[in-house]
Amino acid sequence: MSYMDELNFWLNDDYFDQKTKEELLAIRNNEAEVEDRFYKELEFGTGGLRGVIGAGTNRMNVYTVRKATQGLANYIIKRGTQSKGVAIAFDSRRMSPEFSDEAARCLAANGIKAYIFESLRPTPELSFALRTLGCTAGIVVTASHNPPEYNGYKVYWEDGAQVTAPIDKDIITEVQSIKDYHTVKTMSREDAVAAGLYEVIGKEIDDKYMAELKKQIIHPDVIREMADDIKIVYTPLCGTGNKPVRRILSELGFKHVYVVPEQENPDPDFTTLDYPNPEDPKAFTYALRLAKEKDADIVLATDPDADRLGVYAKDTKTGEYVAFTGNMSGMLIAEYILREKTATGTMPENPALVTTIVTTNMTKPITQAYGVKLIEVLTGFKFIGEQIKLFEQTGSNNYVFGLEESYGCLAGTHARDKDAIVAVMCLCEVAAYCKKHNMTLWDMMVSMYEKYGYFKETQYTITMKGIDGARQIAEIMEKLRKNPPKAFGDLKVEKFRDYQNDVIIDMETGEKTTTGLPKSNVLYFELPDNAWCCARPSGTEPKIKFYMGVKGTSLEDAKAKVEKLTEDVKAVL
Repeated sequence: MSYMDELNFWLNDDYFDQKTKEELLAIRNNEAEVEDRFYKELEFGTGGLRGVIGAGTNRMNVYTVRKATQGLANYIIKRGTQSKGVAIAFDSRRMSPEFSDEAARCLAANGIKAYIFESLRPTPELSFALRTLGCTAGIVVTASHNPPEYNGYKVYWEDGAQVTAPIDKDIITEVQSIKDYHTVKTMSREDAVAAGLYEVIGKEIDDKYMAELKKQIIHPDVIREMADDIKIVYTPLCGTGNKPVRRILSELGFKHVYVVPEQENPDPDFTTLDYPNPEDPKAFTYALRLAKEKDADIVLATDPDADRLGVYAKDTKTGEYVAFTGNMSGMLIAEYILREKTATGTMPENPALVTTIVTTNMTKPITQAYGVKLIEVLTGFKFIGEQIKLFEQTGSNNYVFGLEESYGCLAGTHARDKDAIVAVMCLCEVAAYCKKHNMTLWDMMVSMYEKYGYFKETQYTITMKGIDGARQIAEIMEKLRKNPPKAFGDLKVEKFRDYQNDVIIDMETGEKTTTGLPKSNVLYFELPDNAWCCARPSGTEPKIKFYMGVKGTSLEDAKAKVEKLTEDVKAVL
């Protein structure tokens, strides 16, 4: 069907409710808008759905959510695991409770029990819940840190991680095979509850989750000693982190935790934010104002579904608050865990730290210093979660920490996704340790730079919206793949990795080896002196990202090198 045919089907078929039809009638004469809403189906990608909320096949609405859930249900039934049930959580966004309820009722209509949280919860708690309940799968309704007009739907499998190959592709096939909305099942909530297929969960899971988090504390005595001296400012950015973060810090004994009042409560419009992303310095405007007022030691922000953590800490020399990238905060926690577990004799046998190919190269000297195996995986925390599962299956290694550059990490194996609640807890322990030794987090970061090298990373992003965007992004990747640059500025490309074609090419000798990782549309350029560049189209947004990293001899040198590399990459493009 053409996009106009699709519009007319939605306007005339009894399957769609009156409110949906009224929304579409209001835009039916705007051909560009009609085309954008109906020129394709909202793609069920390898992690699930994400898109703008609204009526149409290319939008997030109860019909696209229900259809995706029917595909998931069909796959679960084919696997024969429907008796285990599915756990569902949701965040503070528009339509999140409605979409999660819709998913639960569709599952119930297919004979699959849904365990649905009573109110908003962090994404990592869903990962924990589905493993605790022994579910076959999990769903989180969230658009993470996207703007307020978006929502999304992420699928997790029984190990607690987001679905990976081949399961992700098999679920996508099931979703795509549904051609008729009338074949999608649903039932009333009342009937689902009466049938024992709709169960509301909450406090019991919360309590178990908190107990697991506390197991990651290494020095509870240090926290108790410094709890009255350290000042923490925190903002949940109007999302799910508020209650769990406050609870864990309170139960550990921290006395001075100040929550940004303007961003404390759920707000689907994110009124005080341009963009609810802790990677964006503007998201810290209110938190930094409160930090200066309270003379806080650290300033923390979690994104709306509380899987990412942003950090500022005071530089005692200047009195200013310094921003930490996800690489920096992840390295602080990693160094602390590896050092203190080694010192206390609690490091497990065959320890491993898992990271992604676009995360800082500082992981290499740190893991070498403590005799910990470093494993690199493709971008996406689901691949880190997958490694934990493989360790358990094979007994090859014991997981001690995992991190990715996009402000996400995981201490412990209670969840299989990045967990900003445990990250807040760990970082506050590190801050207490620093305070005891008359240091700040920034002092500790500088000492790590002096010990391991001044590693610095950045990103350059090209956004291409609309129908032509995907084609233009594909053309950029194809050009780089077929004719890889021999140099970026004065930095020669030593090795070129093409993960789509599973090949690493030595640019000097022409020798070819395999990447050893699953196929993915990612290109990586190894450069001299620990410098690198990686090109990767986003899986959820109309963007292509260029990740870059360097190693300098000082903060200034590293900054200059990464700025020059960025300009050299732009010149090649």
